[in-house]
Amino acid sequence: MRRDVSEKKALVVRGGWEGHQPVETTELFIPFLERSGYDVRVEESTHVYADATAMSGTDLVVQCVTMSEISADELKGLAGAVAAGTGLTGWHGGIADSFRASSDYLHLVGGQFATHPGKDPCERRGGQEDNYLPHTIDITDLGREHPVTADLGDFALDTEQYWVLHDDLIDVLATTTHPTRPWQPWQRPVVSPAIWTRNWGAGRVVVTTPGHSVDVLENPNVRTVIERGMLWATRTASAS
Repeated sequence: MRRDVSEKKALVVRGGWEGHQPVETTELFIPFLERSGYDVRVEESTHVYADATAMSGTDLVVQCVTMSEISADELKGLAGAVAAGTGLTGWHGGIADSFRASSDYLHLVGGQFATHPGKDPCERRGGQEDNYLPHTIDITDLGREHPVTADLGDFALDTEQYWVLHDDLIDVLATTTHPTRPWQPWQRPVVSPAIWTRNWGAGRVVVTTPGHSVDVLENPNVRTVIERGMLWATRTASAS
């Protein structure tokens, strides 16, 4: 029997490294989800992924779990739900630096944090700001037409700039370029995906790499991308 697709259910899963403020950052978006007609459930661990009943009734997973570990049953539940139509989205380390030991998770999301280049060593003071660099998020031609990023122009940030390892199954909506610097070992600029989508079975995945802290997520461009990504990733009627 088909589910009533007007009753959208979102599952917010948060935890992992506290430096990414999983509670504070996810709380920014829960009111948006509720205003958009979602019934929102919040879980403080990934245990829910192994609950087949809960996952089959979920239209959207918003994940904010940096590093940490995931069990085989939990990953099987998450990947199976996405393949069956559940949307998956998140930002920064909460989705692109999750479960480093799991190659199957990397296969699901299509890209993984490798590093965030830092400032000149003589400018570093030992805090997170050592890795804050001014950079631009450049919308691709595909991104200028895609519902998640349409009508947005390129925008500048001064925060962590993710260098991502990825495969060719992702659809890149925005990139960022890591320039050459005297203190870095690479010899030419490197273009890295900054925002991407991925179709996985009947499901949709959206990854937004900016989002290190609350202030970055409050940037109007970043917030717009994440909120649109939630709506776009949500289970479609054809997947119900």
